[in-house]
Amino acid sequence: MEQEEYIKQRIDDQIDWYSKKSNRAQLWFKSLRIFEISAAATIPFLACYASETNQIIVALLGICIAIVAGIISINKFQEIWIQYRTTSESLKHHKYLYQTESRPYDGEDSFKMLVATTEALISKENSNWNIYIKQIKDK
Repeated sequence: MEQEEYIKQRIDDQIDWYSKKSNRAQLWFKSLRIFEISAAATIPFLACYASETNQIIVALLGICIAIVAGIISINKFQEIWIQYRTTSESLKHHKYLYQTESRPYDGEDSFKMLVATTEALISKENSNWNIYIKQIKDK
C-alpha cells in the first residue's frame, strides 16, 4: 500500500471514526448528566409543595435519576468520549509529525514507523474494547 493511500484510507478514516464516536459519546454523556442534574435540582422545589401530584412527580424524578445514573455507568460515555478523543488526537499528531518529517519520522524508515505506530494505537484501542466487552459479559 502506498503512503498517501495508507494515510487516506487508514489513518484519516480512523481519525474520522474515532472523532465521530467521541462526539457521540460526549453528547450522550452531557445530555444525560444535564437531565440528571436538572431532575435532582427540581426535587427539593417540588417537595416544598407537598401535594399528592408533586409527591408522585418527586418519586418519578428519583426513579429517572437512578435509571440515568445507571445508564451512564453501564455505557461509560465519559470514558469512551475521552478515550476515543485521545486516540483520534494521537493519530492526528503522528500523521502531522510524519507529513512534516519531524522526529521520529525524519529517517529512512519513517513510513514503516508511522504504520507501526498507527497500528499499535488502533490495536490498543481494540484490545481495550475487547476487555470492556468481556467485563460486561462476566457481570
